[in-house]
Amino acid sequence: MPAQKDTSAAEEAEATAVAVLGWLAGEPELLSRFLALTGVSPADVRHAAGDPGFLAGLLDFLMGHEPTLLDFCEASGLPPETVVRAHAVLSGPDPSFP
Repeated sequence: MPAQKDTSAAEEAEATAVAVLGWLAGEPELLSRFLALTGVSPADVRHAAGDPGFLAGLLDFLMGHEPTLLDFCEASGLPPETVVRAHAVLSGPDPSFP
């Protein structure tokens, strides 16, 4: 049964990241900054959205600036902890942590 929980957590994490992407689409300045930092072109976003690494990077971008994180949370109704959990699921274990 743990595999079901892992799948559910991954699906929830992906849904959170997709919600962030949707919100960023309505924030052109932030979206442009994110795309510039990642090197992903606007035309490639749809394809990249299926990549857990891209989604983790999206959440990392959001968490890297607390006011932006809080703006997203206010707009979406999701608590910051949901974003942090989603990032942990999509990023995998921290290799520097013993």
